[in-house]
Amino acid sequence: MTNLKKKLLVPGITAAVMLIAVLLACFGIINDYIQTIIMTVCINIIMASSLNIVNGYMGEFSCGHAGFMAVGAYVSSVLSLILFCPDNSITHYALLPPELSVLLFPLIILAGGLASMLASLIVAIPSFKTRDDYLAIITIAANYIITTALNNIPAVGASRGLMGMTGITDAMSAIVPIPWVFLWSMIFAALTILMIHRLMSSTLGKGISAIRYDEISAEIMSVDTNNMKLIAFTFSSGLAGIAGGLFAHELGFINPASFGILKSTESLVMVYLGGMGSLSGSVLSATVFTCLLEIMRPLQIFKWVIIPLMLILIMQFRPEGLMGARELTSVFPKLRKIFPDRVLEQKPRKLAAGGVK
Repeated sequence: MTNLKKKLLVPGITAAVMLIAVLLACFGIINDYIQTIIMTVCINIIMASSLNIVNGYMGEFSCGHAGFMAVGAYVSSVLSLILFCPDNSITHYALLPPELSVLLFPLIILAGGLASMLASLIVAIPSFKTRDDYLAIITIAANYIITTALNNIPAVGASRGLMGMTGITDAMSAIVPIPWVFLWSMIFAALTILMIHRLMSSTLGKGISAIRYDEISAEIMSVDTNNMKLIAFTFSSGLAGIAGGLFAHELGFINPASFGILKSTESLVMVYLGGMGSLSGSVLSATVFTCLLEIMRPLQIFKWVIIPLMLILIMQFRPEGLMGARELTSVFPKLRKIFPDRVLEQKPRKLAAGGVK
């Protein structure tokens, strides 16, 4: 198999699977319920793999990921409403014709991600001057600050929440009758996996991983640890914002309670269930966890007792998670013929002087 065929094989298979899924949805073979589950899986993949950058690859401990998801959800929702929803609760008229919705929808989702990146800078700049577990405390506080602020902003519905995002999905479906949010959820999930894989396979990614193993040694070896932390944290938060935008348009309604500490706990459970520092593990755990939540739906409020309990049990009895720090290419070596570039999976060997190699 030539190098060109190797490079095109995975994108080709991914595109074919997405096309088949959209066609099946258009013909009603995949009903709305199954579409919702698949969209939730894709959103959870983005959340778990993005948090894994900070908690897994970098070795820090962020506990308020849902706060940045909320920023992305609200920014993208407000943009959708004022641009394409005529009877929205903010301007009461649409600024742009509905024909542009198909082109601008992905940009609206990306704008939510950019807003989350900017919000994360406010948290990251002071927090990374501290050490140990202070980032966990600061991110929890940031999560509460963001949700409390949203609860007290009448323009975005305050505690009542914000609704009407189905207006842009209806506008897109009126132009081309396909499940647009379903399609874009799969596309953004695939792009997230690709970007994180490329990041952690790069020299920059090796610098991020070096912080996890020995930050002092990384600094001695000329790694700008503060800069690496800022890049990893803001990139992770931006992806959470994208997940929030998709989440808002999937449901058509959001409120601050949707992004509380329990939502952050869900992300933590997925990261530690899959394995810290394993991209394959994040994808696997997001899929398994979403299915478990759906199975536990009849339990209603009791499932919110089970989810934190799962995190405790994972940390106690299998702290390495399902995959540990391994990727699928380690479990199934034959996959290396398809995925020749591998994320750093093994701990760097320590030199006698305390550096990393």
